[in-house]
Amino acid sequence: MKQLLLLLSCFLLTACTSGADRAAPGDELPPIYPDYAGVTIPCNIAPLNFMLRNNPDRVEVRVSGASGDMLVKTGGHKVRFPLAGWRALLEAEKGRTLTVTVTARVGGRWIRYAPFIWEVAGDKIDPFLSYRLIEPGYEVWNDIQLVERCAESFDERVIADNNLAGGACMNCHIYGNQDPALSFFHIRGGQGGMILNRGGRLEKLNVSSEGMISPLVYGGFHPTGRYGVFSTNIIVPVFHTGQGEQMEVYDSASELVVVDFDRDNLIIPFPGDNAPVAAKPLRTFPVFSAAGDAVYYCEATEPPALPGSIRHLRYSLHRIAFDTPGGSFGRVVDTLFDASAERLSVCHPKASPDGRYLMYTVSDYGAFPVWHREADLQMIDLRSGRIVELPIVNAGGADSYHSWSSDSRWFVFSSRRDDGLYTRPYFSYIDSAGIASKPFALPQRDPSLYDYTLKSFNIPELSKGPLPFSATDIVSLLNRGNHTRPARTGR
Repeated sequence: MKQLLLLLSCFLLTACTSGADRAAPGDELPPIYPDYAGVTIPCNIAPLNFMLRNNPDRVEVRVSGASGDMLVKTGGHKVRFPLAGWRALLEAEKGRTLTVTVTARVGGRWIRYAPFIWEVAGDKIDPFLSYRLIEPGYEVWNDIQLVERCAESFDERVIADNNLAGGACMNCHIYGNQDPALSFFHIRGGQGGMILNRGGRLEKLNVSSEGMISPLVYGGFHPTGRYGVFSTNIIVPVFHTGQGEQMEVYDSASELVVVDFDRDNLIIPFPGDNAPVAAKPLRTFPVFSAAGDAVYYCEATEPPALPGSIRHLRYSLHRIAFDTPGGSFGRVVDTLFDASAERLSVCHPKASPDGRYLMYTVSDYGAFPVWHREADLQMIDLRSGRIVELPIVNAGGADSYHSWSSDSRWFVFSSRRDDGLYTRPYFSYIDSAGIASKPFALPQRDPSLYDYTLKSFNIPELSKGPLPFSATDIVSLLNRGNHTRPARTGR
């Protein structure tokens, strides 16, 4: 088969030739944003459009591979790759290395920067993700959208909008098994409840029982889709007085439950749950194991007096068995990572779908890492019990909540590395040896979007396909009234 020749040009200039060919090669990398130099990318990702920060008036970019070249010429500082040519190039270069050479005219002088590479992985990433768009502050919560984005293109649509739901607070959207037919999110307020998408059927549930300290908050699905495991939390926001710190969120009480969706929302309490609230540890962020035979969660066994001793609030990582046929917890709790002994705190554990890794966020204290600059991602190799640090992934700017792709090769996570204020989604690749790659930001049609948008991209979650509902479906569900099934407790 003949090699595919990809010589594509995007001309915004009238001249047929330029001084770029005469530019002397340099030793410095181009000042591009987002930083896409030296990253590993999926073979199905959208074009990695970028811009140069030094205000050139002309730019030429050549992407070279074994199958041929792609050449893009543009006026100004923004570089956009044509979608059709980009897809053809990545398909032809799966498992290979692309070399990117940037030449720019700055102040009337042409500069050829040192080339960088893109490793094109043959492993595809799940093509859709959802996230919550919200201002990164405490005072604005009534302008929230849940959005679905295609990672293979720039197509985006709103799947829920709280301006269409009476302005009620709306929590983030969570998938089960990266399956678009299995997901949930919560709408708060009088008409709210859990919006459950199960088997592609929408339902609004008010899952509660006597003794629960709050409605359901954080949680996830069992791999069968029959169960959901959740925390119920009394959440308290407070403000720091120290310089450089803004706000903190902590639980004054929290506990775990499993909900059996197949048995009229039967609530299965955590063992020992009949103890007084004041005597209980703080347990939160529960998720099922990949096989569904255990629940991972975070626990502060002896929480300090709050909020005064907030810097001494630390959660460790635990596991308890779960019997799927019988729908019951085990009785023995294992400590996977005694983070408090290391003067650290753990939150947001997520098991890789292949069951090998458990990834989580570590910070100095607390359970709300989005405002913690020291927050980093870390994981446990569940085969060996070894702690795996991820220095190439973390950037010292609140790297936190993450979601796995269904093949366990990719994950997306939230990061404030760019400006310390706004959260953006970043992707990273993990090879078969457990080695992670340098992360890259979700590509945008306009590479300057992250500069001017006033929204954070919260809780990015990957999905194998598009969701079977829209924002109008959510409004219709809410307008039909409180169609729920009653909940009951199994002891």
